[in-house]
Amino acid sequence: MRMTAQKSDESALPLIGIYEISKILGATLDLDKALHDVLNVLSSYLNMRHGAVVLKDDSGKPHLSAVTGMSLRLAREGVLKYPFAAVDKVIATGIPMVVPDAAEEPLLAEYMAENDDTLEDERLSFFCVPVKTTDKPFGALSVERSWDGGAQYVFEHDLRFLTMVATLIGQTASLHRKLANDRETLMTDAARLQKRMAEVRPVLPIRGLEDVVGNSEAMARVFAQVQQAAPTKATILLRGESGTGKELVARAVHVLSARAQKPFIKVNCAALSESVLESELFGHEKGAFTGAVAERKGRFELSTGGTLFLDEIGEISANFQAKLLRVLQEGEFERVGGNKTVKVDVRLIAATNRDLEAGVADGSFRADLYYRLNVVPIFLPPLRERSGDIPLLAMYFLKQFNEENGRAMAFSHGALEALQRCYFPGNVRELENCVYRTATMTKGEVIDEMDLSCKHDTCLSSTLWHKRNPGDKAAPTLSAPIPVPTGPLSMPPPAAPPAPAPPVVEPASGDEDLSERDRLVQAMERCGWVQAKAARLLGLTPRQIGYALKKHNIEIRQL
Repeated sequence: MRMTAQKSDESALPLIGIYEISKILGATLDLDKALHDVLNVLSSYLNMRHGAVVLKDDSGKPHLSAVTGMSLRLAREGVLKYPFAAVDKVIATGIPMVVPDAAEEPLLAEYMAENDDTLEDERLSFFCVPVKTTDKPFGALSVERSWDGGAQYVFEHDLRFLTMVATLIGQTASLHRKLANDRETLMTDAARLQKRMAEVRPVLPIRGLEDVVGNSEAMARVFAQVQQAAPTKATILLRGESGTGKELVARAVHVLSARAQKPFIKVNCAALSESVLESELFGHEKGAFTGAVAERKGRFELSTGGTLFLDEIGEISANFQAKLLRVLQEGEFERVGGNKTVKVDVRLIAATNRDLEAGVADGSFRADLYYRLNVVPIFLPPLRERSGDIPLLAMYFLKQFNEENGRAMAFSHGALEALQRCYFPGNVRELENCVYRTATMTKGEVIDEMDLSCKHDTCLSSTLWHKRNPGDKAAPTLSAPIPVPTGPLSMPPPAAPPAPAPPVVEPASGDEDLSERDRLVQAMERCGWVQAKAARLLGLTPRQIGYALKKHNIEIRQL
């Protein structure tokens, strides 16, 4: 019984070894590190003295990828006289080499002579098996181990075990090479598309981009990139701050593509937990979890032939990143709780306001997924970088408000100029909110500057700014506004005289040492805080002194 149990344990060792090696090879994208760890496992199972993995490089020359029991640097430099002649023969013929006594093999003579002083009375066996998949060998796995002169069947067992290990190494190395080639192809295609997009100039209006308002240079670049990339099958990554219109641009890409007649489905990845997101995207089988009372198709299946828009892609977990990567690479997946492979043909558009490059650097975002998503990046500029589009956007949103509510409201020139000076950290979404709130609370048909919400302390941006910066009373504003257009929305703004410079309060006689703010306060106090009188005293118009008071954040006192 004891002999039977011992024999069973010994026969299980190769299976345990194969299991450990397969886990190592599948756990990392660093092939050299994985091969080194595999050799360490072999060393513990085979009483191995030296081991090496040789793979052909791009030029077809055998190259040491990993070694154990010796220095990789010295072996690569030729100091240790590694037996490449024996390895070359195995790679060329595809036939394993088993040498019971390495000292008797001519191909190993130089190598054994180099290491003879460390052998003492040991007899070494040399094994070398080809590394391949279904094609010709492209490498070899070699092992040296002590031999006690026992029966020959030991060599057969070791050879069978090493052949299985070499097969696993071959499959892993082949997959890594395919990934490297795919990455290089993707980067080349991305560079080519970027170069072509830079040469394209948009012609407005653009079908599919009617709801993306703007005629600034920054938006012209976005329009050109969308027109160039939309007809292709390339994955698009929309970058930009929250509220810049990434969903509108994603829909425009779909409309301008050959998939326009197929579904356009959007998913906000940040709004769902990992388990719910997996079910939402891949679907689930009946009984997969509590509440799964029927089979349900996921968003990937529902959008097949069309476009899937994944918003806030930077928020997904590391585990889900690996699952998403497989779908992008292979175009297939299994539903939650199922084992049937589902193939799909989906054009993916992703969006994020996160710094994915920083995520790749700190390990929170997979580099291979980043390369799959970042084929054609399109950056949407924040509203503060295209302030010339603010009047056009404001009038567009007011037009929508009028149509929804049966009104005929319009902005005054001063109101549009005031909006154009705002910072809008919430970008286009915040501007839309501002226009709707102002239009709702304005009683007349013309929205003047004083009707704006920021003039009544109901501006969200100002509130947030004051909370974040309690010592700074003034929220940031943009530079002097660009002249406001008066023609149709689709037309570029007509030429207009430059905006007047902000009023400067000249010092009165004897007041040269006072600051502009102090002179304003002094003049207002002399005139009982009546703006019209203070304006005459300082030689300004009432409107100019009003701007000056706002500029210096001087509150009007009630006497």
